[in-house]
Amino acid sequence: MTERRQRPSETRSDALLSVDGLKKHYPVTEGPLRREVGRVRAVDGIDFEVYPGETVGLIGESGSGKSTAATSLLHLEEPTDGTVTFDGDDVGAYDRAERKAFRRRAQMVFQDPTASFDPRMSIGESVTEPLLVHGMSDADRRRAIAEDLLERVGLTADEFDRYPHELSGGQKQRAALARALVLNPDLVVADEPVSALDVSVQAEILALLDDLQAEFDLSLLLISHDMGVVRQICDRICVMYLGEIVERGPTEAVFANPQHPYTQALVAAVPTPDPDAPDREVTLTGDVPDAASPPSGCRFHPRCPKVVQPEGYDLDQDDWRAVMDLRMAVADRDVDRASLRELAVAEGVADDPEDVDESGVRTALREEYGLPESLGDDAADRVLSAALDDVVRGDVEAADERLRSEFESVCERRDPAEQATGVGHPAACHLHDPAVVEEDWEWASTD
Repeated sequence: MTERRQRPSETRSDALLSVDGLKKHYPVTEGPLRREVGRVRAVDGIDFEVYPGETVGLIGESGSGKSTAATSLLHLEEPTDGTVTFDGDDVGAYDRAERKAFRRRAQMVFQDPTASFDPRMSIGESVTEPLLVHGMSDADRRRAIAEDLLERVGLTADEFDRYPHELSGGQKQRAALARALVLNPDLVVADEPVSALDVSVQAEILALLDDLQAEFDLSLLLISHDMGVVRQICDRICVMYLGEIVERGPTEAVFANPQHPYTQALVAAVPTPDPDAPDREVTLTGDVPDAASPPSGCRFHPRCPKVVQPEGYDLDQDDWRAVMDLRMAVADRDVDRASLRELAVAEGVADDPEDVDESGVRTALREEYGLPESLGDDAADRVLSAALDDVVRGDVEAADERLRSEFESVCERRDPAEQATGVGHPAACHLHDPAVVEEDWEWASTD
């Protein structure tokens, strides 16, 4: 593995790639006239840079928008808004000739190596096709270049005449890297380049990427859902959630001190070989929301284990998260007495749903959402008890209004701006906003 390169600083040369306010929305239509009724906000205003010779990771769960960001910044699909600057020029303002030149300097490696090759073309034909498109008519020269690259990526010149079905997944991904490098690009965008490969092959491809990055002096943008992958080869990382970047910084700094609760959950999920390492398990509740209808305020708040409590409350954080889970379910009308009676039967409260009384329904409700008998705060207990009574009576709207008016968090009301965190890299979280909390917040450390 090559030595990590110097991180970019204010005195470093201008970024090779600069992304400013990038958005990609897809219309949601219905009816025979395909009337637009909404938009899927796959990418919703992200900013980042890639400097010459560095590797930047764009990390997030499936559905975070990272792959759409990759295709949009390369203009493989047109962005909805925002500016992409490449080597000082606005990519969106390129004419046809300039766009073709940009395609030569910025290449992409796709996730599935099998799907990215035409089964009717030999590996050599696929690797040399970009050279032909860009005007190299000399077939012997094209072959010589391709064979040299195939050897550089760990294959042999013999692979030139073979077909995709004759290669393993790892071999095809090596050939895909050769194809991406054949035009001698300045930037390579690699979208999940190892996720479709066996674990035994992943490390080899990552090491190859790192070596090629150094050998060809490439700038590399690595798209991945795997924190272990980005940690292995990235200089800096940007963490995406539901179309937005929530944290960014030097890779090791983010791993050592993750400042956004979502990043903390991702880092905690990475296995550690040290049996004496402290347990950093972070539990996320609920599912990733629909990008067509993202939550208000901080988009992570419906799942966040550290969602900010309303002013005046200081509940146990796990209990507060349980109250929020109930709130979300009530707001979505996912709570009904029939299912609670079934749950009460499953818990042994009664033998038949018809025999479950209101007390049994209330008990089942607390069990379902992990609500304690007492929150340790009389005012909060009164509100919660009244809301549970509303649900038991079937008046979910009243419960919704009661819970929302008393337990609304700033995380729901206000979109968090990116804030300094005191550890050298920023995060977009209200826990770091001086207007929300008076003292710096840090993730519990057991150093």
